[in-house]
Amino acid sequence: MASPSKAGAAITALREDLVGDVFAPGDPGFDEARTVFNSMIDRRPAVIAQCMSEDDVVRAVRFGRDLDLPIAVRGGGHSVAGMALNDGGLVIDLRHLRTVTVDPAAGAVRVAGGATMSDLDRACQPHGLVTTGGRVSTTGVGGFVLGGGSGWLDRWCGLAVDNLLGADLVTADGERVHASADENPELFWGLHGGGGNFGVATALTLELHALPEFSMALLLYLPEFGPEVVRTYRELISVGPDEASGGVLYITGPPEEFVPPHLVGTLLCGALLTYAGPEEEMLKLAEPLLALPHEAEVMGAMPYADVQCMLDDPPGMRNYWSAEYLTGAPDDFLDVYCSRAQSLPVPTGTMHVLFPLGGAIAAGPRDYPVPYRDAPWAVHPFAMWEDPAQDERCIQWVRDACADARPWSTGAVYLNFIGDEGTERVTAGVGAENAGRLSALKRRYDPDNVFRFNHNIRPA
Repeated sequence: MASPSKAGAAITALREDLVGDVFAPGDPGFDEARTVFNSMIDRRPAVIAQCMSEDDVVRAVRFGRDLDLPIAVRGGGHSVAGMALNDGGLVIDLRHLRTVTVDPAAGAVRVAGGATMSDLDRACQPHGLVTTGGRVSTTGVGGFVLGGGSGWLDRWCGLAVDNLLGADLVTADGERVHASADENPELFWGLHGGGGNFGVATALTLELHALPEFSMALLLYLPEFGPEVVRTYRELISVGPDEASGGVLYITGPPEEFVPPHLVGTLLCGALLTYAGPEEEMLKLAEPLLALPHEAEVMGAMPYADVQCMLDDPPGMRNYWSAEYLTGAPDDFLDVYCSRAQSLPVPTGTMHVLFPLGGAIAAGPRDYPVPYRDAPWAVHPFAMWEDPAQDERCIQWVRDACADARPWSTGAVYLNFIGDEGTERVTAGVGAENAGRLSALKRRYDPDNVFRFNHNIRPA
């Protein structure tokens, strides 16, 4: 760590060199700049560099290395473990790098490193083009894609990394590097699930798919119908086309217009059917769910970018979540799943979600470090609440829900769905057979483990 005099002089120089803003503790705007999605996270970096260009990123990385500061990288700031921040180090904040450039003729889009899912979806929508995105519009595209990338379209057009065509990075040495199938192919392989371990992603290029129509149905049921709803959804998806996705979930009735007032704040079971196609096909597929007695419904054709905003989380909430990827969803598991939902912390924003996989996910490239590809289902307990007095209750509920699912777990996991759960879970997220190869790649591009505020892969 540099002496205070050297650090002070270096920060002054950084303020002069950087096009973007630089914040240190005590500066106006510092507290706002260090606020992330999960309000449980309260960390105080020594420096926050809000970069406006790739040149700014290079300057910031070299500044951090010169002062021997640990470096965290912030995109959307949605890591539940707060990996976008650190204490006493440097944060490279990419939120001003949000340019999205669509090339309809090439069927590709170039996305700057700080863009959110909404930036991506809204830019592509006028062209009738899409690529797999997250289920929350404020999620950062960079962390989402490099972590694997699962969303409403993954059964139809694959995981986000299956659509990755190229990436521009700034390495731990402050050097620029491009990775694609033809250029630095080993690094390109590692970016398919290895996260931010190898550098700061300043831009990603993604394959696009034509989507003329998109439709959805969201149905809410009383919890006593939950077991039947969940089984019906399972059977529907098992015979449905790859265009069909969504999930079943237990939630607290939200204060929305379509929810009857007497059900707001109560436990409900929901079924969400998303469909990469026309409304009439979606409604035909949804008939078994519509035949069950339900209390509320929202359905029809809807722009994909609008559906992407449906589950957006309010800011300022406390969060804890995890996941298990499953060998299947047999009746005995569904009984346990529905039973655990009866103790869901109500009223909070907590959800107990069961997602279908399969389709293009399972058919995707076998070589990438995404070992959960073969799982047909994933369970994702997602706790969100306001009152700190509820911390222990909500966190324990998520852990219990995961423990319930472990008898059916494949052992693999999607790292973007979990927080800091230890090195064994990181290995489970990239695959034991890939861990050594990734560790060697880490040694090549970041031998000092500068980029360690992530699901960390240690240098060999």
